[in-house]
Amino acid sequence: MATYLIINLVFIATVLIAFKITPRKPSKKLLLTAAMLVILTAVFDSLLVAFDIIDYNPQLILGVRIGKAPVEDFFYAVLAVVLVPTVWNLTGNRQEKRHDRDN
Repeated sequence: MATYLIINLVFIATVLIAFKITPRKPSKKLLLTAAMLVILTAVFDSLLVAFDIIDYNPQLILGVRIGKAPVEDFFYAVLAVVLVPTVWNLTGNRQEKRHDRDN
């Protein structure tokens, strides 16, 4: 069974629920950011695997790889594209409210 996939899906679902993130049409900047992170993940994770710094149990991954990196590694890059702006907006709104209240 693809254990890493299950862990990723549970983690992503938890984050989406916790932050009440609703799907919406992604902007061009968001898509560009996602593409860059996927490319960087492919390059650097492939290097980590190639140099035997990390390894994956073949029984715990789907077996689909981009370069040498298992596809499960890319969930983190995609999640970062969703999560970082969400956290930024949530904390930024609080900062603005606090700043307005203090002035």
